[in-house]
Amino acid sequence: MAFTDLLDALGGVGRFQLVYTALLLLPCGLLACHNFLQNFTAAIPHHHCQHPANHTATNDSGAWLRATVPLDQHGVPEPCQRFTEPQWALLSPNTSAQGAATEPCKDGWVYDRSVFPSTIVMEWDLVCEARTLRDLAQSIYMAGVLLGAAVFGSLADRLGRRAPLVWSYLQLAVSGAATAYFNSFSAYCVFRFLMGMTFSGIILNSLSLVVEWMPTQGRTVAGILLGYSFTMGQLVLAGIAYLIRPWRWLQLAVSAPFLIFFLYSWWLPESARWLLLHGKSQQAVQNLRLVAMMNGRKEEGDRLTMEVVRSYVQSEFSSVRSSSSILDLFRSPAIRKVTCCLMLVWFSTSVAYYGLAMDLQKFGLSIYLVQALFGIIDIPAMLVATTTMIYVGRRATVASFLILAGLMVIANMFVPENLQVLRTAQAALGKGCLASSFICVYLFTGELYPTEIRQMGMGFASVHARLGGLAAPLVTTLGELSPILPSLGFGTISVLAGLAVFCFLTETRNLPLVETIAAMERRVKEDLSKKDMREKSEEISLQQLGASPLKETI
Repeated sequence: MAFTDLLDALGGVGRFQLVYTALLLLPCGLLACHNFLQNFTAAIPHHHCQHPANHTATNDSGAWLRATVPLDQHGVPEPCQRFTEPQWALLSPNTSAQGAATEPCKDGWVYDRSVFPSTIVMEWDLVCEARTLRDLAQSIYMAGVLLGAAVFGSLADRLGRRAPLVWSYLQLAVSGAATAYFNSFSAYCVFRFLMGMTFSGIILNSLSLVVEWMPTQGRTVAGILLGYSFTMGQLVLAGIAYLIRPWRWLQLAVSAPFLIFFLYSWWLPESARWLLLHGKSQQAVQNLRLVAMMNGRKEEGDRLTMEVVRSYVQSEFSSVRSSSSILDLFRSPAIRKVTCCLMLVWFSTSVAYYGLAMDLQKFGLSIYLVQALFGIIDIPAMLVATTTMIYVGRRATVASFLILAGLMVIANMFVPENLQVLRTAQAALGKGCLASSFICVYLFTGELYPTEIRQMGMGFASVHARLGGLAAPLVTTLGELSPILPSLGFGTISVLAGLAVFCFLTETRNLPLVETIAAMERRVKEDLSKKDMREKSEEISLQQLGASPLKETI
């Protein structure tokens, strides 16, 4: 008997699993708001140089603007240059300012506030020479996500899933509010870093708790619902950002709900699997009785004892190690192959995903429309992913979506830049495939690793996803050398990751979760033995077929 049999005996996918999953997925939806928040809070409006302080003319005067700011090749006022002296001759038709001396914007900038009343770009003048600070702020956030994956992934295997999750809710609520309150760019970056750390703490522990409390038949749907919650969060962000334009109020609006999540998260019971693995059988029995009561199996719950629970899990947990380290991810052959392949898959998915989704202004359409379109496309893509994960399997789903996304991104290189709608639609399709692959690989990773190192494995894999998030802006800068390089880089690495999944990972559909490293090694050996037997059987059959004509001839 296995732990999943115990869950089935206590109601299977019952009321407890449904309520528990809903309470965990609701915060995950709002996490998407924070991930893509800088598309709105750091949007770059149209801007041009402020007139010198000793001039009394207003910048609202079209004549004054024409005489003081040169035009670029598109006939738009230059954002970073002004004439050293007003060129009044430009007010006459058929005149030009060739050879007129220019200088940087020494007195600040005038911003178009018709769409965005305030952003961090306007507040701290993150334009022209300081424009890289805007990208730096997003990189600092992604660095926080990276550190959070390493820290919270390790802590969850030592302290349990619930404690890091509860702390992450509180840290996000406090740091999010502080980001909106303080008036310095340095403080903004510090608190965004702390917010980024909580992203990993919430997403990793939420998924593990859902997977570990869910019987085998419900894991696929639960994992895919996490993807849908993330997609709905992107749509919610587009709506909230449209209604709340000032960046500080928008920051506060998407951070405050996490205080509510912090308060109710104290009710969430710890994973019984983790409790049993760490010798806390009494607490595990209490949690299982709560599950039985909520699922309408109170009598079965009352009959539960530590001996009964141990009888279900003794064979699975008998070889568990007393402690684990990062080396356990490479120590045995089966785990090592899974870890190395997932490192590539997570990095590739992330670098392509954030390369497409983190700079929506580059598509030339309304940023609210692009954000909503990117979210809407994810829905049918994830519906297809759900179907294929249930009926085909995890491996084929992850690999196919990665390869398809890579081909979409590469194909976008051949679409002319003036066809903005087509480029946006094609990028949205590629991003939808990557989003589906992302959530599939979250579930796939949780099923591939055994319980005793599951959080460590997911945290380590997630670290490589965050490295991909950090690398995405660097790949994008290759566009200054050649416009095709970013798309070629994003597409190629996505295709390679899909091929790696096909070649090196095993299927986990409808299989019970593995609890220990030793159990995983046994499963791999059994699979190899079965494969060898099939190959030998096929070889014998082929030999017999080849010998039959010879016998007839003799």
